[in-house]
Amino acid sequence: MSDRAFSFSLDSFTRYVAHAKLDAVAVTNHDVFDGDQFRTIQSVLPVTTFPGIEINVDKGHVLIVAGPSDVDDFERKTAKVTSRIQKIGDSISVDELVAIFGDLKKYLVIPHYDKGPAIAGETLEKLRPFISAGEVDSAKKFVRNFKDPAKLTPVLFSDSRMSLDLATFPTRQTFVDCGALTLEALKSSFQDKAKVALSESDGNRLWQVFDNGQSVSTGLNVLLGSRSTGKSHTLDKISRLVKNVKYIKQFSLVQQEDATSEREFAVGVERKRSAFGDQYLSGLKRVLDEVISIDLDVDTRAVETYLSTLLRFADETDRRDAFSNTALFDEVDFPVGNSETLQALIGSVRQLIENVEYRPIIERHVDLASLKRLALELIETLRAASLDFRKKRVVNDLVKEIKQNLQIRTSAVQVKDVDLYAVAMNRKRIDRFIEIVSLLRKPAVISEDTLQGFRIEIRKHPFAGAGEVKQASGRKLAFSDAFTSYEDAYAYLQRIKEIEDLATADYYRLFAKITYRILNRDGHEVSGGERSEFRLLQEIADAQNYDLLLVDEPESSFDNLFLKREVNQILKSISETMPVIVVTHNSTVGASVEADYILYTAKETVDGKPIYRVFSGYPTDKRLVSVDGAEVNSHEILLNSLEAGLAPYEGRKQSYEAVKDR
Repeated sequence: MSDRAFSFSLDSFTRYVAHAKLDAVAVTNHDVFDGDQFRTIQSVLPVTTFPGIEINVDKGHVLIVAGPSDVDDFERKTAKVTSRIQKIGDSISVDELVAIFGDLKKYLVIPHYDKGPAIAGETLEKLRPFISAGEVDSAKKFVRNFKDPAKLTPVLFSDSRMSLDLATFPTRQTFVDCGALTLEALKSSFQDKAKVALSESDGNRLWQVFDNGQSVSTGLNVLLGSRSTGKSHTLDKISRLVKNVKYIKQFSLVQQEDATSEREFAVGVERKRSAFGDQYLSGLKRVLDEVISIDLDVDTRAVETYLSTLLRFADETDRRDAFSNTALFDEVDFPVGNSETLQALIGSVRQLIENVEYRPIIERHVDLASLKRLALELIETLRAASLDFRKKRVVNDLVKEIKQNLQIRTSAVQVKDVDLYAVAMNRKRIDRFIEIVSLLRKPAVISEDTLQGFRIEIRKHPFAGAGEVKQASGRKLAFSDAFTSYEDAYAYLQRIKEIEDLATADYYRLFAKITYRILNRDGHEVSGGERSEFRLLQEIADAQNYDLLLVDEPESSFDNLFLKREVNQILKSISETMPVIVVTHNSTVGASVEADYILYTAKETVDGKPIYRVFSGYPTDKRLVSVDGAEVNSHEILLNSLEAGLAPYEGRKQSYEAVKDR
């Protein structure tokens, strides 16, 4: 129901099973199960075939897999799911899931876990007694969940559609040591993470990246090879096949000493760090939300009108008549409050109820059943308060209309009502707003961070002119007139409000300037070469947000000391949490970085076409081996790739020894 349409190919499915050497598959679709189609697939595939369905449950997906012999019963139950989920956005609850399938312990229950749309919060807790494993969508997430004892056993599925146009076979699968291929055996194996892995013989140290069986390390890989032998071709291919890849290409980060490069660098730094600036100014944004509708001139006129009508009313009591003597003639409005505090309180209680990460701590101090009763009572109170507010507004509108009609029929003065408390509070809010803006404009460093010897400094200070305000707004608007009132925060706000096409949500950026500077080890702003170094380190550090990092020949743009001291260190650190592949010709990177796995590319020409072959192995292996069984000598490859061969290496070694102090 929520899946895109495609033309199923049993031939593609059969070839995939044979190519990947699978022992078992699960046939699933979103919110629907076709029993007849499954029976056809089951009769053709030479492996154990499980019936399954992926169901929209609350705001996430859950995979339900049954035993191969339970197809008829599974078909009847999944038909009920399909009848409830008819269009994109439809879903069922956990209670409905249980009502349909009965005892969920009879099935493999695998929710989207570290994969969107993920099952989380209270829904995950309700399902937890039945869950066998948690589905992830990358090798990085597999290893991360595998290492964390508090996480579910991870599984990585091909998630591929066996379509007519299937160009390449999927490379993602999970290896399970379960003996007999039964539902019960799989469920038992999933209880022990040691029985689940990314590769058949190397556990979670390797994972398959190409459909020909080529694997890479889940840690740090160094990719070697002569010029034009397919290193960049290999990286390009990986970046196309693997989702969510950070690819740092050769020469892409080089900075020049000219003003244009410096300006582009500043813009790039600001873009990377702007989230902090917005977060810092978020307090002002909340204050602005409170004061933006306040107009002190309107308040002053309202007080003056109240006083003048009150004085006239006292002087002209002789004009009172039947209309002006009615009770409603001088009636004041009912005060109408707001429910913001109550809504925030309900949100806080709900967060306590739904929090999973700190649930043991919460339950030690607060009974969840009591919290749920509290939430229900607060919600009822909110409903009652909202109804009361609506009634008061209706009454106030009626009284206002009646007072207007009475005023038309009498010459007596009607005292114009004013909420003096509200007027006083508005003045207090504006005074506080002015104080906050004044503090915000005082020059100061508001954040300092470090990255491999560089210091990232974020400062606040006043705008120097209308041009800077315009730049902060990101809009092609004129701020010259408004800036004449910049020193008076309230007057400046009123002038800003007069600018057409300026969204009120952007006002908070226009009161103080946030700037970003990158300083070197000596505390000076970085030069062109240092900007390049910082950009490389920043891009590598940013790779934490991705599932795979590819770096193409960093030595092409940077010196050896920087590579060894800074780049190697951060690459090694990141590779502890995700796969990293670095192309290099340089021994500073290739040898000193202490790779977990070595890849070597070679090119052959067959019938006039280039054929690229990849050899691989561990750094301690004497031979690197390709997927078709060919071998090369590791020692020779390393010397040729990193040292230009044995003779030059020995020559340089002798030269270094000759100038060495004895």
